[in-house]
Amino acid sequence: MTDTPTQLFIGGAWVDAADGATMPVDDPATGEALCHVADAGMKDAKLAEEAAVQAQEAWARTAPRVRSEILRRAYEIILERTDELAHLMTAEMGKPLAEARGEVAYAAEFFRWFSEEAVRIDGGLTTLPDGRNRMLLSRRPVGPCLLITPWNFPLAMGTRKIGPAVAAGCTMVLKPAPQTPLSSLALAAILKEAGLPDGVLNVVTTSRAGEVCEPLLRGGRIRKLSFTGSTAVGQLLLAQSAEAVVRTSMELGGNAPFVVFEDADLDKAVDGAMVAKMRNMGEACTAANRFFVHRSVAQEFGRRLAERMGALVVGPGTRDGVDVGPLIDRRGRAKVEELVADAVERGAQVLVGGRTPEGPGCFYPPTVLADVDPGSRLMDTEIFGPVAAILTFDDEDEVIRRANDTPWGLVGYVFTEGLDRALRVSERLEVGMVGLNTGLVSNPAAPFGGVKQSGLGREGGRVGIDEFLEYQYLAVPVS
Repeated sequence: MTDTPTQLFIGGAWVDAADGATMPVDDPATGEALCHVADAGMKDAKLAEEAAVQAQEAWARTAPRVRSEILRRAYEIILERTDELAHLMTAEMGKPLAEARGEVAYAAEFFRWFSEEAVRIDGGLTTLPDGRNRMLLSRRPVGPCLLITPWNFPLAMGTRKIGPAVAAGCTMVLKPAPQTPLSSLALAAILKEAGLPDGVLNVVTTSRAGEVCEPLLRGGRIRKLSFTGSTAVGQLLLAQSAEAVVRTSMELGGNAPFVVFEDADLDKAVDGAMVAKMRNMGEACTAANRFFVHRSVAQEFGRRLAERMGALVVGPGTRDGVDVGPLIDRRGRAKVEELVADAVERGAQVLVGGRTPEGPGCFYPPTVLADVDPGSRLMDTEIFGPVAAILTFDDEDEVIRRANDTPWGLVGYVFTEGLDRALRVSERLEVGMVGLNTGLVSNPAAPFGGVKQSGLGREGGRVGIDEFLEYQYLAVPVS
């Protein structure tokens, strides 16, 4: 912790907040403060914006190969410091070290992917149909960006946004979640070491998000917002972005259905459920939220899942052998407790877990609920915890209707051995991504995003850089 930056990163320099304010970063395994970091206010946000604006023109003219090589060097540095970054992440948000190491590799891959995309930005030249003009298409960076990242994947969500912005030639102001600022500050230090010019990336850590973000969005100098977080906050940011017509990308909440048909391989289905539910202690927008299991296999599926969930070891993420770390904070745990209590009051059967352990930290046990009432609150709320809620269904049309009966549409999971059914059901689900006989869909080479109230745009994949580029059309008369 002693080598981790705790100041704001503005214009290539580490600085304190203008008013001297700081905020604690707590360890969710103990509830104690790890350290204090600078707590930015509006003046700091404006300084960061000014640094990004001043750096934009020169950065946009930088050769694509130069941008590519900076990202490649940062990728290599991240991998070299896997253990250091993993321990930092576990300390500030709780995930077990094994998962944290996996996130470091995942985060690094975004920089490698977009280092390759940086040199593949193309345009085109063609003659228009009337024969009078040639159309020359070029692509240029959208301009200074505001990037807002969540606490659940603090390193990967930073690289998933910074990578394409750097590759496209955009400058940035990054505002990480107040619970997990350290990963973002460490990432800024790595990029500076990799050769990123001063002012291209600026990091403002703050507990005063409204004071920092709203003036930037309304001011007109920030031309792009990329946000990952809750749908409610995303809707507020969209409204604030409207005044200056800021281009937006939104990766918002999810309410993922996990559908197990009668012909599913139950070993695959339970394996998939463990990944889709328990990755990051269930604190993921892609987490399976509603388990729809065909009535004929629901009891056996529930038994197997409860056995697997009950065998997981809960404890501090730094301890050897731990599978499940603490939830992010007491408010997050209280939400999970309330949702489980409501389901039980409505008749759900607790197959395993369901009781908050005594002692320090924000721990909650892996929990499986069967016979869940469709009216339970956790059916239309993003749980963000290690709770699997099982409901039964009898036919395909019924389960598709119920799976789609939500304002969210990020991801769905389908388990069946029938190819026709697999394709048919996947096509009918109102989601941006489908895991077919797998519980993991996230990959830097794939376009990540949802439909309905789960967001706008896509991150990652070949289309991820498009969110940071504009087209310019040049009409050239045919002589």
